[in-house]
Amino acid sequence: MNDQTLKNCISLLECRDRIKSVFIWDNSLTHLACAGIYFTKGLDVDISVLKGCKELLKYKVGPFSNFKGAARSPIVSMLATSKNPEQTLDNALFVYQLLKKEFWTSSYLPLTAMIIAQTIEPAQYENVVKRTRRIYSIIKKEHPFLTSSEDCANCALMALSEKSDDELINDIESCYRILSTYFFSSNAIQSLSHVLALGQGSQEEKCSRVMEIFNGLKAAGNKYGTRYELPTLGVLALTSVPTQLIVNEMIEINQWLSQQRGFGFFSSVTAKQRLMYAGIVALLEYINIDAMQTTAVNSMISITLATEAAMCAAISAGAAANASANSSSN
Repeated sequence: MNDQTLKNCISLLECRDRIKSVFIWDNSLTHLACAGIYFTKGLDVDISVLKGCKELLKYKVGPFSNFKGAARSPIVSMLATSKNPEQTLDNALFVYQLLKKEFWTSSYLPLTAMIIAQTIEPAQYENVVKRTRRIYSIIKKEHPFLTSSEDCANCALMALSEKSDDELINDIESCYRILSTYFFSSNAIQSLSHVLALGQGSQEEKCSRVMEIFNGLKAAGNKYGTRYELPTLGVLALTSVPTQLIVNEMIEINQWLSQQRGFGFFSSVTAKQRLMYAGIVALLEYINIDAMQTTAVNSMISITLATEAAMCAAISAGAAANASANSSSN
């Protein structure tokens, strides 16, 4: 492991520990998801700012709002990493109202609103929300039993893409058909296909890179998760880094993380979840490499958006864990 990768590993853990001091009652996956929001932006956690954003959300929205549901802590972290938290929240609440006209309300809509509010100018909100709904409707028609509110965030990311609707849907369906021969979870395959659709290159090439990383890890005794972990694998496949290098670095990072507090044998973070975060740590370095080597603006936009999609997958994992913990305690 090189010095920069080790520095990135330590940074992720420091972010997690600072976040844990603010969100004491959240579970470890939510702490990691929030840390990932800071980590992928190259920011350190300022506890005073994070606490201030926590109070801001408490003041701005009602007690029964979805903004205060399972996604509360990730939303607060998104606010804390923005340049103007109060304006960002106001914008997100406005986008949320637009989304509620197009979708049934759910815990996923606030995250979708935050992604849109942070990425584009207010003048574009209405068009992007309508495109999000249009893409969602097309996907829902193709996969009526798979597509649900949890796909809203990915549809928003695609709505922000410069690819046409036809290009995106063709990419999704082609990748879905290819990947269905390798994985069994249809929901996970669909989420992975959404991420791959954001990137450039042929569907065959992108899916081949996914399988090269997956099989390379498996051959080395590191079985990668095949559920909500898959979108992160898709983001890694979209980088320009050779797949064997990705595999080797993930194994090294995973081994280091396994020896750290909160990631070991007796922690609540599983081996597959830990390997996903090893991929996220590696991803930060690869994005920086691509930023220096890639001149095509569209490619950089795709990589950036795909990184946000990976964070959404991690956030969803934390939200699901919260819901499970709450139901078991009642």
